[in-house]
Amino acid sequence: MKTRQLSFKVIWGKLGTVAIFIGMLLIFSLFAPATFLTWNNIKQIATQSSTTMLIACGEFFAILVAGIDLSVGSVVALSGMITAKLMVNLGMDVLPAFLIGSVLFGLLLGAINGILINVTNVHPFIITLGTQAVYRALTLILSNAQATFGFPGTFSKFFGGVWNGIPMSVFVALAVAALMWFITSKTTFGRNLYVIGGNRESAWYSGINVKRHILAVHMISGLCAGICGAVLTARLGAAEPNGATGYETSAIAAAIIGGTSFFGGKGTIPGVIIGALILGLISNGLNMCSVPTFYQNLATGLLLIFAVALDTFISRRK
Repeated sequence: MKTRQLSFKVIWGKLGTVAIFIGMLLIFSLFAPATFLTWNNIKQIATQSSTTMLIACGEFFAILVAGIDLSVGSVVALSGMITAKLMVNLGMDVLPAFLIGSVLFGLLLGAINGILINVTNVHPFIITLGTQAVYRALTLILSNAQATFGFPGTFSKFFGGVWNGIPMSVFVALAVAALMWFITSKTTFGRNLYVIGGNRESAWYSGINVKRHILAVHMISGLCAGICGAVLTARLGAAEPNGATGYETSAIAAAIIGGTSFFGGKGTIPGVIIGALILGLISNGLNMCSVPTFYQNLATGLLLIFAVALDTFISRRK
């Protein structure tokens, strides 16, 4: 009996997310129009999923250490707005505007989250819930609640254009994902994160500087959200003060559906990428089947509940 339980746990941990993706693909291929499996529609799914991939990669780090980051949607909006303002109002070139507005401010906003968590010892849920409101308010104040547009065409072309028939946003998302995969699987820092997520007290007794890793985790989450801000702004053609609202839900869902344990210490970046594609697949497939949006939210919510419940069941059986 124990052997069967262990085998199911191992198999599900490695192939569960892929099985969900293949199952969804087969279902929609049967009920959706014939254009569902065309190359153009597959590119559309990847494009729609690219922003989710970016913020989910950052959210993955927060969840991996048994935490959470609810501010990522607001970080996307604020960093995108700052990047757009630097180009439009100050006439800054694309590269420095991106490095300052998206990369630097993404890291800074994430660092604020990490510092507040370490100093106050309050659960990340509360801290990032608060900074979510603060960052969104700063976005509205900075923009005077107005969209910012008119930035250089090179910005839109690089982050929102197409290269060899594939959207640039997909390349950016996969490049970031590859970097995050390398960090988690090939570095001591990444291995320490799994230890912290598995047992924070044991990690501390092992000599791991837990607070420093918590700070770094939230900086990475902010960085991914900042890059997502540039991609989303380029795709929309404008920096919207209310953009990326609710993106934190998609990021958490992609990470959890992708096999990341909500209790920390388990998960992979490839799983997160597949989780984001599953969400994109659901949205695209239901749209092609002319299913209203609220049913799409229903499907995503049920899938998220199923993933968390199964993870909890497997953990308890172990």
